[in-house]
Amino acid sequence: MTHPSKITFFDWLIPYVESGKKTITIRDETESHYVPGTIVEVYVLETDRKVCNIEIVSVVPITFDEISAVHAEQEHMELPKLKQVIKDIYPDIDKLYVISYKLV
Repeated sequence: MTHPSKITFFDWLIPYVESGKKTITIRDETESHYVPGTIVEVYVLETDRKVCNIEIVSVVPITFDEISAVHAEQEHMELPKLKQVIKDIYPDIDKLYVISYKLV
């Protein structure tokens, strides 16, 4: 099985990804197949413009209720906003994955 080589982020999150301020992303199972140690190209979701590369550090399962202030800090946003964004993107999904990454 090949591993994903591309990941997309909303345009409003790209500055935080590019600056290294955002170091995780929380996704559902359909986007949980990233492999630690692999290099992934980052694209803007809305325009499909490539912006940078990241290295996947880890992929860890989490439930919605386990999302904490630490995750919010790693996402570079306040916890209530993070939880609302997750609920808006993944309504009615409790099983999620924290994908940690670093710029390369």
